Amino acid sequence: MSRRPLLASLIGIVLLAVGLFGGNLLAGNTPSLGLDLQGGASVTMTPQGTYDADALTVAVDIIRQRVDSIGVAEPEIIRQGDTVVVNLPGVKDQQRALELVGRTGAVEMRPVINMAENPDSTTTTVVGATTTTIKGASSDETSTTLAPPAGGLGSARRIAAETTTTTLPADPLTGLAEGQTVLPGRKDGFIYLLGPAEATGEVFSNDSAAEVSNGAWVVVAPLKGGVAGEDQWNALAAKCFAGGADCPTKQIAIILDGEVISAPVVQAPSFDNSVQISGSFTESEANELARVLQFGAVPVQFDIPTVQTVSATLGKDSLKAAIVAGLFGVLLVLVFLLFYYRVLALVVVGGLTISGLLLWSVISWLSKTNGLALTLSGVAGIIVSIGVTVDSYVVFFEKIKDDVQSGRSLRNSAARGFESAWRTILAADTVSFIGALILWWLTVGPVRGFAFFLGLSTLSDIVVSYFFTRPTVLLLARTKFMNKGRILGIAPSTTEAVSS
Repeated sequence: MSRRPLLASLIGIVLLAVGLFGGNLLAGNTPSLGLDLQGGASVTMTPQGTYDADALTVAVDIIRQRVDSIGVAEPEIIRQGDTVVVNLPGVKDQQRALELVGRTGAVEMRPVINMAENPDSTTTTVVGATTTTIKGASSDETSTTLAPPAGGLGSARRIAAETTTTTLPADPLTGLAEGQTVLPGRKDGFIYLLGPAEATGEVFSNDSAAEVSNGAWVVVAPLKGGVAGEDQWNALAAKCFAGGADCPTKQIAIILDGEVISAPVVQAPSFDNSVQISGSFTESEANELARVLQFGAVPVQFDIPTVQTVSATLGKDSLKAAIVAGLFGVLLVLVFLLFYYRVLALVVVGGLTISGLLLWSVISWLSKTNGLALTLSGVAGIIVSIGVTVDSYVVFFEKIKDDVQSGRSLRNSAARGFESAWRTILAADTVSFIGALILWWLTVGPVRGFAFFLGLSTLSDIVVSYFFTRPTVLLLARTKFMNKGRILGIAPSTTEAVSS
């Protein structure tokens, strides 16, 4: 192989590693630390009274979505029997931790009196672009679904949005009638003027589901029978369908945690058995709304949560000990390699440096974009991967040494050695990666963190071995300096020409 592709590979991987490292530094990205390294808050929640086991599962999902939405890096939501433990890295304020996870998540239904674009929202909203509707979900839809409002399905929302800018007060919490409130939409960029709550999620049974109807995602929510279910819902639906002063927009707001999750237009005065909510839903949005309605149907009441501040002292001490032990171990390995392989040991130092820059950059970027957090178990995975990386060098160098002892030149030995060693390196790293993937798939918590960072480091080893170690050694093997003396602890052959 000519020098040009080898130089291109070597310069490319160095520029990539240094560029990513510098880019993350300029962007202010650094690895986020987990609860065991930076401390935080741990909230313990115990359900009270009788409840459905499925409801507790949904409650855990709601808590996880709530915590994820505020950007806590790699929170841990653990279900220990009937107790839910929420670990929040970096959250030092106990009151804030309680506010994040201590709410009950009860679902309310309120008539929408008016709506306007939320001036505090960062969401860009096209007024009237999305319409959500409620209609009967029985097999015979024509018996329960009436014609949409004049001007199309979106007219009720457009009219409301166009008029509310002059009717909502400057201070939305002043001048409201008894029972009225103003709440923001979670994703649509609107604020809503709402009437008194006239129903809760208790009107729905515990089997709401997202389905595809006429090529679009909808949510089908079966109603409970009797006064607490179908009758209560139909009373609110009839009021909003009529479009009187109490519900001029003909919309019912579905509320969770003080936010309007959806505000569909009512298309029928009464409903039998179930309700179908349609709109411009994605699959994930439809599933989210279905989970909200499920949770409202079987709410889990928790005792007053207990919160404790978790100190990072133990984690930092353990991290410091791990780093010292890791660096000392790497230093001993490098001293041995320097004694055994002489100058080629410097290639190991360069490879570990490039691998470290790549890992730091990827972890920093994932911390910024996906909430990844570096924990003690992750540090352990990285340290274990260093042994895998050093093994790759040993395999390569031993192949070269065997060929040199057989009388071949260092240049030919390096090329032949890598071809033979690469298969071994790739096989070993593949086995390590598969093991990490299985651990990540089958486990949770710290073991999953260990598996993720082990797998990430293994991928880095493959990249560095091919794009840095290979061209570096092959280029060095062509120099006169490397072909003088006992470079590998043995004298290289001088029977073949050496090009510089």
